[in-house]
Amino acid sequence: MTCIVGWNENGNIWIGGDSAGVAGYSMSIRKDEKVFVKDEFAFGFTSSFRMGQLIRYNFSIPKREEKQSTEDYLHNKFLGALIACFKDNNYAAINNNQITGGCFIMGYRGDLYYVDNDFQIGKQVDNFFAVGCGSDIALGCLFALKNEHRMTPEERIIVALEASERYSAGVRRPFHVVKILQNKKEE
Repeated sequence: MTCIVGWNENGNIWIGGDSAGVAGYSMSIRKDEKVFVKDEFAFGFTSSFRMGQLIRYNFSIPKREEKQSTEDYLHNKFLGALIACFKDNNYAAINNNQITGGCFIMGYRGDLYYVDNDFQIGKQVDNFFAVGCGSDIALGCLFALKNEHRMTPEERIIVALEASERYSAGVRRPFHVVKILQNKKEE
């Protein structure tokens, strides 16, 4: 299910996603969007609509200390609060003493990150990333378009989502894109 695509251009972040809800061989087209802006963050989720709803409506993003590094904040305070939110709302799974959640992309203060099922936070060398069943297709498309300067970041994301829809059974329109500009946020 899903293709979520993120693009970082000079610290401005765009995240786009599809609208497919997939369970086995069944698919529905959802009105509740998989991409959104909350506080200083832009999010795009896969794995579970419940996870996305918890992040969007239940998760209280903790305040960052004035002198705290981004890495320290994200890996400790942010993730600690997110895991607590998942546990409190019966979403986190605990197997063999390991907590798992879901997968999403986020933009924060000019950087693009992904959070994996085991809560590791990754940051790519490239200025783009994708997750979900259509991610390999989207990544190939973004790689091919990375030097196409006549296209806006949003146009690149839409083309990558269109390619994923064309070649992945779990990706469907409508596509939605949000952006968070340095020191500003917009939907």
